[in-house]
Amino acid sequence: MTSNNPSSSQGSPPTSSPLDHAPDASSAPAEAASERRGSGAYWPVLGPSGAIIVVFVLVAALLPGPFNAFLQGINTAVVNSIGWYYVLLVAGFVAFSLYCGLSRYGDITLGNDDEPPAYRVLPWFAMLFAAGMGIGLVFWGVAEPLNHVAHPAPGEPGLDVDPAAAAQNAMATTYLHWGLHAWAIYAVVGLAVAYAVHRRGYPVSIRWALAPVFGDRMRGRLGDLVDVVAVVGTLFGVATSLGFGVVQLAAGLTDIGIIGEAGIGIILVLTAVISALALLSVVSGLDVGIKWLSTGNLVLAGVLMVAILVLGPTLFILRESVQNLGTYLSRFLDLSFRTLPFRGEPGETWLGAWTTYYWGWWISWSPFVGIFIARISRGRTVREFVLGVLLVPTLLTFFWFSVLGGTAIYQQLTGGGLIAADGSVSTEGALFQMLRELPGAPVLIGLFLLLLTVFFVTSSDSGSFVVSMLSAGGDPAPHVGIRVFWGVLQGAVAAVLLWVGAREGALTDGLGALQTMAILVAAPFSLIMIAMCVSLTRSLHEEHRRTLRLERAAFRRELALELAEGDEFDVVRTSGSTALGETAAGDSAVRDSAVGDTAAGKGETPDRRPVSRPSPEQPPALS
Repeated sequence: MTSNNPSSSQGSPPTSSPLDHAPDASSAPAEAASERRGSGAYWPVLGPSGAIIVVFVLVAALLPGPFNAFLQGINTAVVNSIGWYYVLLVAGFVAFSLYCGLSRYGDITLGNDDEPPAYRVLPWFAMLFAAGMGIGLVFWGVAEPLNHVAHPAPGEPGLDVDPAAAAQNAMATTYLHWGLHAWAIYAVVGLAVAYAVHRRGYPVSIRWALAPVFGDRMRGRLGDLVDVVAVVGTLFGVATSLGFGVVQLAAGLTDIGIIGEAGIGIILVLTAVISALALLSVVSGLDVGIKWLSTGNLVLAGVLMVAILVLGPTLFILRESVQNLGTYLSRFLDLSFRTLPFRGEPGETWLGAWTTYYWGWWISWSPFVGIFIARISRGRTVREFVLGVLLVPTLLTFFWFSVLGGTAIYQQLTGGGLIAADGSVSTEGALFQMLRELPGAPVLIGLFLLLLTVFFVTSSDSGSFVVSMLSAGGDPAPHVGIRVFWGVLQGAVAAVLLWVGAREGALTDGLGALQTMAILVAAPFSLIMIAMCVSLTRSLHEEHRRTLRLERAAFRRELALELAEGDEFDVVRTSGSTALGETAAGDSAVRDSAVGDTAAGKGETPDRRPVSRPSPEQPPALS
């Protein structure tokens, strides 16, 4: 493939593959890049991705139960065998992200120097938050803390032994799964892609974040393979969340009496409605549908969180929020490296069901969320990016769980009812059970259903937008037809698997297989993330060295200029002093000659005493 030629490509649209116009890894930054993106499909990515997804869905549809069990077996073996690796890796991602943001590299702009951010703080934060955590926060905001209270990690006291300790440990574990570690996974991918795209001028794609390590091989099949993995993992993850979310939405509508028992017909209608809304949003573009829906939903989430704070046990929530944060910080290292090796099979099972499962899930989502965050982060510095992606969402997430999960735990400790006698928790219905105990429950439940629906839409349209960019060769504004294709396919995958599961008597079996496959994709993608860290470090270090060289060169030029100006001034001063000295000497000689001639004429001996001469800095004295 040919390399990018800025001078020859400007002024005319590209006629070859979009990847033919990607700059070399050693080329100049973004300002030297020219038109290099095509407007149509990039078939080496779109074709294989679509084929893999269709084949997988057909197998899952024909054999939902056996296929799900088969994948679950593989996933259990993988997660249990490399759980330690996931724990160590994700802790390393936290350290790496903080290093990039707080080190000397933090001042580097993701774009041209001094370029302003493409989006203001609120829309930027709303879009990244909606893409990264929106659905999960609503789904697990109450259910996860209650599950940890009912079934704590091996070695921790249970609800029947020490309720207070069980509640505190439950919140600390929830913070671990949804805090710095989750966002650090997104930050690694997002920062690597943002630097490659906005600073180096590459198309929007995972492959170009690896260019400093693999070079021109990213232009060929290896680069295509990286993007195919990202597309498949993204669509599996988003379609899974859409399917499970529709089940929760149907449960909420049943809870408030809008519909009766949620049969498969109702669930398929809800899937179609949400997919249609997401399709309208993604077709309208990033600056219209996705931006405004994300911002509006963030505001709605904030209003509902404040409402529960006010209507619920306010003082309890405020006190436990402060203590939860302190417990999380004091146990940060312990929780970050917890692998439970001395707890035997129960420890291995619990870890695989929660912590390492979460790390695999976040890694499987990282291509989608990372690319989307990178796409909207042009003009931010590395430090702004890290603080915005890592710290701000984490603090907001913590307070969300403290309000929702804390209210649910308070209700359980004071009155019970959210955890059944057998220790089970209704994951889909826990949120609505908690809301029913608050004043104005019907209104709150209705608003939470709206929040849930819009979060589905924003996650779905963001996912469609990302896979469209990848399958268009990195075009930041992919063709509408490609967006429609992925939006329709995403909804169709969720609907087909739900229908097949309902027909077999297990509604979510097909979705479970899809979710398991998404997590299995995380294992090879984790190696890609390690390579991205190496590439980003190399790029940032090289840019820092180049900046220092330029600064030293500029200093030498400035110093030479000042020295040259000083030498010129000294030359002028020296020339002036010499001229004055010669003038004074000439005058003295004339006077001496005149005096001698006069004395000789009078027959006197001339006076040879030294004559006082003025200094060169002063004119001769007047007589």
